Amino acid sequence: MTQTSMLRQITDFANRANPYPLYEELRKTPVLHEEEDGPYLISTYHDIEALLHDPRISSDESNVTVGGNDELSGPEATGLPPSFIRLDPPEHDRLRRIANSSFGPPHRPHRLDDMRGQLEEIITGLIDGLGDAREFDLVDQVAYPFPVTVICRLLGVPREDEPRFRAWVDPIVAGLDPDSRTAAESQRTAQEARLQLGMYLNGLVEKRTKEAHEDMLSDLVHSSGPDGAMTTMEVLSTAVLLLIAGHETTVNLITNGMLTLLRYPQYLERLRDDPGLSVRIVEELLRYEPPVQLLPQRTCITDLEVHGVTIPKGSRIWLVLGAGNRDPHRFTDPDRFDPDRQDIQHLGFGSGIHSCFGAPLARLEAQIALAQLARRLDNPRLVEDPPPYRPNAVLRGPRHLNIAIDGVK
Repeated sequence: MTQTSMLRQITDFANRANPYPLYEELRKTPVLHEEEDGPYLISTYHDIEALLHDPRISSDESNVTVGGNDELSGPEATGLPPSFIRLDPPEHDRLRRIANSSFGPPHRPHRLDDMRGQLEEIITGLIDGLGDAREFDLVDQVAYPFPVTVICRLLGVPREDEPRFRAWVDPIVAGLDPDSRTAAESQRTAQEARLQLGMYLNGLVEKRTKEAHEDMLSDLVHSSGPDGAMTTMEVLSTAVLLLIAGHETTVNLITNGMLTLLRYPQYLERLRDDPGLSVRIVEELLRYEPPVQLLPQRTCITDLEVHGVTIPKGSRIWLVLGAGNRDPHRFTDPDRFDPDRQDIQHLGFGSGIHSCFGAPLARLEAQIALAQLARRLDNPRLVEDPPPYRPNAVLRGPRHLNIAIDGVK
C-alpha cells in the first residue's frame, strides 16, 4: 500500500468509525513515506514513545523546511503567539511551569480534588435534566456540556457566557477537518472564531488585572516566581489552549467510553455495581479508544534514523497514537477491550515534555461521568451502531451518540 493511499485513508471521513484495520496495515511499514514532500508516518508503540522523548523532535512549526505546512499541522492563525504545546524548551518549559503553578502541586495542590463535589453536582444536574426522555443524545446533552462547564468555571468564564463559548469552539475544532473540499472555508471560519474568542478573553484579562478572583485566569495574570510573569499575549494564548484542549479531549473520552461500554455490557454492569472500576475502565479506554488519534505537529531538527529509515532534517512527522496503542508487539491481544488488563501504559495522553497538561482533570471527569451514567441510566441501548463520527483525523469521536433508555434512576 502506498503512502499516498494510506494518507488518504487516514484522513478519509469514511474511516472514522473504525480506523483500526487501517492502523494494522500501517504498522506493517513502521516508517511510511513515499511522497517527496509528505510527512513520515510512525505507527509502532516503541518508536512513537521514543520520539516523544527525543530532544531532536520539535513541536515548533518554524522548524519545518521540507514540504511546508499541511492541513493537519499548519500553524493556527489566531493573531496570538503559539501556545506552549507549539513551542520547544526552554520557552515551552517556562510557560508550562507558570500555567501548572495554578493547576496543581506545589502551588495549588488541592484545586482539582476540591472540585470533585462540583463535578458530581454538574453531572448529576445534566442527567437529571434528561427527565422522562426515552432517548437522548449523549454528546449534546451530557458529554459536551459537562467538561465545558467545568473548564469555564476553572478558568473563570462567567456562567452566563458559557453558551457563547460553544459558538466559538465548534468552528475552531472543525478547522482541523482534513477534508480538502471544505478546508479553506473551515480555516477562515476557525480563524474568525479564534479572533472572537481572543477578544472576549482579553476583556476578562483586563478585569482580572484590576481585581483577582479565585480562578486560573487570575493566577495566570498575576503569576510571579522564578520564571517571571506571562505577557498579556501569552496569557491569552494559554487561556485559549486551556479552554479548547480542556474540554475537547474529555468530550470524546466520555462518548467513546459510553459507546464501548454499551458494546461490552458486562463491564457496564460491573461499573454499575462498583463505581471504583471507573479508574481502570478509563485507563483502558485511553489505550483502546484514545480521543487523540494522531499528533501531526512534530518535526525533526536533525537527520534522524527511525527503524532503519533516515528522516531528513526539517521533515514533518506524524505520530499515529491510535496505531501505537494497539501494537501487538507492546500489548497482548490489543484489539480486546479489557479493563482488567494489568499493563495499560498507553499513549492516550502522549508522553514526554508535551504529555497532556490536563490529564488529571480529564481522567477525573471521565471516571465520574461514566460511573454516574452506568448507575442512573435504566437499560441503556445504542440506537445506531456505529454512530455518526466527526470528520476529524486528529480528535476522533462520535458527533452524536443516541441512546435509548427505559428511564433515569
